[in-house]
Amino acid sequence: METNYNFKLIDGVFQPTEAQKVLMDLLNTKINYHNLDAFSNFIRFNTETENSKKRVEALVQSSKTIMEIIELATRNNLELKINSNITIELQENVSK
Repeated sequence: METNYNFKLIDGVFQPTEAQKVLMDLLNTKINYHNLDAFSNFIRFNTETENSKKRVEALVQSSKTIMEIIELATRNNLELKINSNITIELQENVSK
């Protein structure tokens, strides 16, 4: 059985406005996922999820940095070459 899978999610050259849409949509989806997960855990178990909180902070910082790069590209009339791969690895369930 194959245990490693690789997928190319983004592969291309983008104008700054296109890059902003693609990247911000991706990051906002991840941020929303972690916010909803944290809210769900708080409602169900009255606990805060530190992992989700830290992940949201990291994603927000990434968003700010990416926006700075997009603004730099816009000011200098540059395109952005973006490559994004996702790797999925099947492993034994360690939380049994």
